[in-house]
Amino acid sequence: MTWISALVSVADRGSRVGQAALGLRGLVLGAPLLRRQSAAGSGDGWGHVVVEPREPWFVRGHAADLGSVTVAYERQGAGEPVVLLHGLGSHRLAWDTVVPLLSGQREVLTMDLPGFGQSPDLDPGMPRDLDTAVLWLTSVFAALGVERPHVVGHSLGGLIALRLGQAGLVRSVTAIAPAGFWTSAERRYAYAVVNAARQGVRLLPGPALEVLVRTAPAHAVLTGTLYGQADLCPPHAVAAALRTLRSSVAFKATLEAGRAPGLFTGDIPDMPVTIAWGTRDRLLPPRQAVRARAMIPNARLVPLPGCGHVPMLDAPDLVAQTILHATEPGKPSWPGSNPAEGR
Repeated sequence: MTWISALVSVADRGSRVGQAALGLRGLVLGAPLLRRQSAAGSGDGWGHVVVEPREPWFVRGHAADLGSVTVAYERQGAGEPVVLLHGLGSHRLAWDTVVPLLSGQREVLTMDLPGFGQSPDLDPGMPRDLDTAVLWLTSVFAALGVERPHVVGHSLGGLIALRLGQAGLVRSVTAIAPAGFWTSAERRYAYAVVNAARQGVRLLPGPALEVLVRTAPAHAVLTGTLYGQADLCPPHAVAAALRTLRSSVAFKATLEAGRAPGLFTGDIPDMPVTIAWGTRDRLLPPRQAVRARAMIPNARLVPLPGCGHVPMLDAPDLVAQTILHATEPGKPSWPGSNPAEGR
């Protein structure tokens, strides 16, 4: 495969770095996206990434017969409450480019799912299926004092958001490239990519990772799978994505739970549902959006032109506009729209 050749060209095939490089194409279903700021006078064409140090709050939900679940979260803005859920191997920082564009008009809550970011993992005896996720998230919403919020999810988070909508527990659903609408072959491909990424980053020493992502061939390969506009993803952000993937303790168990058949079946009647998909998504191809809308015929399908699997970095303004439109106060259920193009 060409991506193997590209990485091997910048790392010794026989070294530990070279072996790890072979597994780094996929990165993660929802990479952490850090605010980019140009660096005046820098010799680095990428600029620099500004990471504003901050500590989250923690909230504990109590679901009947499940015990308690603790999640790290952040909350800002005012207006209609909107909860943002990240993808596999990511955390709440995935939304950092979008939150400032929403918080002037909405109350925005971002959270780390259990076992990702700074949230502790679920208790070992707690099931990791989607029905259980709906239960504990509902308890977390109650603990936060948020009644039927709008929910926006990316990839894994998009699938969870759809299930919350099906249970009638939210005001609206916006699912960005939601997982679960794949064929068996597409699921095997996506799993091969993310498993290879996980294996690679666990083998690669930290200093070698920083060096590798700064080489042009490796950067092109690593960003090309997830982003439609790879030039917007500086090496620092790529390295941060891989480090987050490595530290996601719930990665393996969550991926295994995703093998269950029928992750989403049925419809979501009488509720506004938006399904947004990048037209250049290489991990979960946009043809899956058509299957999602066939399942939810009243959903509004929004193509995200030029965007890859993680559109929050490719086009944060477009993502924010999509969310604001979907969460407009008092918006009724809408008829479906035409299927997305760019398949």
